[in-house]
Order: sequence, then C-alpha cells, then structure tokens
Amino acid sequence: MSATFADRLTAATRSCGAPLCVGLDPLPNQIPSLFGDARNDVGAAAKFCEAVLERAIGRCAAVKPQLGFFEPYGPEGYAVARDITAAAKARGVPVILDAKRGDIGTTATGYARATLGPSPGFDADCVTLNPYLGLDSLQPFIDAALAGGKGIAVLVRTSNPGARDIQDLDVDGAPLWTRVAEMLRPAMDAMTSASGWSNLMVVVGATWPDEARRIRAILPKALFLVPGFGAQGASAADARSGLVDGLGGVVSASRSILYPPAAQAATTMADWRFAIDEAIAGASAELSGV
Repeated sequence: MSATFADRLTAATRSCGAPLCVGLDPLPNQIPSLFGDARNDVGAAAKFCEAVLERAIGRCAAVKPQLGFFEPYGPEGYAVARDITAAAKARGVPVILDAKRGDIGTTATGYARATLGPSPGFDADCVTLNPYLGLDSLQPFIDAALAGGKGIAVLVRTSNPGARDIQDLDVDGAPLWTRVAEMLRPAMDAMTSASGWSNLMVVVGATWPDEARRIRAILPKALFLVPGFGAQGASAADARSGLVDGLGGVVSASRSILYPPAAQAATTMADWRFAIDEAIAGASAELSGV
C-alpha cells in the first residue's frame, strides 16, 4: 500500500526538522503591492500564494490553504485554491485543506468528494471538519480517507477564546471537548498507518497546553493540528505540548510567516523572499527547540 497522509506528514516533519505547517491565508489588504492589487485582482493573490509556497518547499512539513480567504474572490478564488493545492502536492508537500466542513448524509458525502476526491475535487491530503453534527457527519469523510489514504482533521479544542462557550460545557462530569476526543478513538484506531500514527488528526489550539496533554492521553496515535502559535500569542513550548518528541502533528503558522514587518516593508522581490525565508527559519527554529 502506498504511503498515507500520516506516513507522508511524519516523513516530511523529519525531513524539514520541525513540525511546521505554513498556513496560506491570502489577506487582500496585507498582500504587498509587489504582487499587484490583491484587493481587486485574484491574480495577485495567486502570485503571492505561489511565491510563499516556493519559499516553504523543503522548509515545512505541510501547507494549509484556508478556503475562507479564497472564496471571497468567487469562482476564480476557488480555482486558485485548487491550483495551489495541486502545486504543493506535485512538489511533495502534504496539503491540509482548511474548509471546516460539517454536514450529514449525502451532503457530507458531496463535501468529502469535493475536498478529498480527485479532480474536479481538490484531492487534498487532509481536510478540517466540524464534528458537532455527530459522528455520522464525519463518516463519509472517514470512508473517503480510508479509501484514498487521506486524513481528516477534526475540531476538538480550538484556539479561540470563545471555544469555552461550547467546548467547556459539562457532559456527564467532563467537558465536551473530552467527550469529542473519546468519540474519535474508534476512528483513530481504524485509521492508523504504517508510521504508527493515525490518519485521524485533531485540531487542538496551542493556547490550551494542559488540554492538549489530556487529549494526547485520550488519543495517543492521533495527529495534532495546532493553531494559535505566532500571531495568536501561544509560545512554541505551548504549541509542542501535545506532540511526542516533535512528531505526531504540526503547528500552523500563517500571519507570522506570511506578513512579517520586513516582508511588508520590502520594495524588491529579493528583499521579500529574504524576509519570508527568515520568518520560516525563525518559526522552524522555535518549534524544533534549536
């Protein structure tokens, strides 16, 4: 059997030396004018994402296009997200499509086909999912992942402050996020790969290091997708709290890598590339403990 998402992510993490996932969030008002006017031209956003990808290849374990920043451009933005996914995969970079799907029945099946399926789908390596419609809303994605060696990344303990509003609700003596993690254990076991890690990934914010350690105890073989590092203020130590010797997941960094002050101030492409390289190197050094 060919290598699955978990196998490839683990290999990529070892190869680049840090559990870094570069988020691709094309914010129109922050993309430098070196690439054109991204507020009015999807082509500028496409050039920006392509340039970031070029700097990230070999320096990160995965990339994570956030569909919410491509879809405002309409069909052309959706096409750019598909193109950048294909470009990353062609260069051997695992792609986590941040789409946060969550529905039931044939609708969920359609979303699974669109995100994980081959063309005209995204053919992403992994997709983020909202579990709050229940396990049956995840099953079509689990089935698609098992069939294609893909991954799913399920929201468990998100990084935002408002996560407490629902995720901390008491359910039979434990917070809801622990019950969601427990619900996922059978999927974790069913999706375990040759690397020993599961193609089940769970989203656990770096802003909750104690919870990350508790979730790791519940889901010892699950991969972690860890947002909240960098611009959201969590430290590298907090971000690594659910990982195991630097493996078992990736830490996502978007704005801190895409829009550092030096890159925003760059007047030449050479200066911009240097600034992005420095941002990636700095994040990698922090996350690897160097």
